[in-house]
Amino acid sequence: MATMTAERQAVDAPTPAPATRATSRVTRRPLTGMLFVAPTAVIVAALFVVPLAVLVYMSFADWPLIGSPTPNGLENYRKIADDELFLGAITFTLVYTAITTVVVFGVSFVLVWISNSPRRGSTFYRTAFFLPYVVGTAAAALMWYIDLNDQIGVFNQILQAVGITDGPAGFLDTPAKATFSVVAMVVWKFIGFQVVVLLVGLQSIPTELYEAARVDGASTWHRLRYITIPYLRPTLALLLMLSITGSLLAFDQFMVLTRGGPDNATVTLVYAVYNAAFSSFELGSAAALSMVLLLALVVLNIVQLRLLRKRES
Repeated sequence: MATMTAERQAVDAPTPAPATRATSRVTRRPLTGMLFVAPTAVIVAALFVVPLAVLVYMSFADWPLIGSPTPNGLENYRKIADDELFLGAITFTLVYTAITTVVVFGVSFVLVWISNSPRRGSTFYRTAFFLPYVVGTAAAALMWYIDLNDQIGVFNQILQAVGITDGPAGFLDTPAKATFSVVAMVVWKFIGFQVVVLLVGLQSIPTELYEAARVDGASTWHRLRYITIPYLRPTLALLLMLSITGSLLAFDQFMVLTRGGPDNATVTLVYAVYNAAFSSFELGSAAALSMVLLLALVVLNIVQLRLLRKRES
């Protein structure tokens, strides 16, 4: 009887097979996820991590464009303080960033008000505002370079036809005129993106809030302050980050329109890095300048994200 009871208990006992299968499934899940992520990880490593590692190594070496590199420690970073072109580029880039950001946001708010109105032709306005954004930055700068030409440029001909000027306007002859011309081109080129993003943010705000505010007697300023701006705060923060980062990395428009002139007055940070690498043929110095610019952008984005999170909380 004892033997039969033991055999029945052995037969009735649950088999450990399901637990083993569950454990194997759990162990297979991370492996499956890694396989899905592997192509993206390989691309990121090949296009970002490896070049970044090479850039860091270059910044600590005397690396001529033609020749063998020689490690020189922190010498490339020490020379940055004596690089007048780079120090001047920092000042000009900050001024250009401030002007471009303010002008782009101011013009975009006006165009959003026009595009978001229920009047006839609002769809045409939206399309017209966005079309310049489709054009590449270098192509747009080349178009403006032709339009700003003193002999064949359409802008100079319009000014002469209206009677504002009697001769060539010289849009790129002085630092102030050259900066104004570049800012005008950037506003024309990138304003459509800001308008579309702001329109999406505005249309996502519930209309019931505005209707309730009107019933309560809220003015236009109060509706803007207590409804529109709070709901658009994440959108405005995103556009601000993109605008500042894009202005700090400006290169194409200055390369085509001004080439850093006149008298190196419109040299940006990226243009200074370009000059160090391909005009002075000092790749190590250019790498050090690039690392300084990269660290500044990382710190700036971290500060902006923290400020945004504090405001949201």
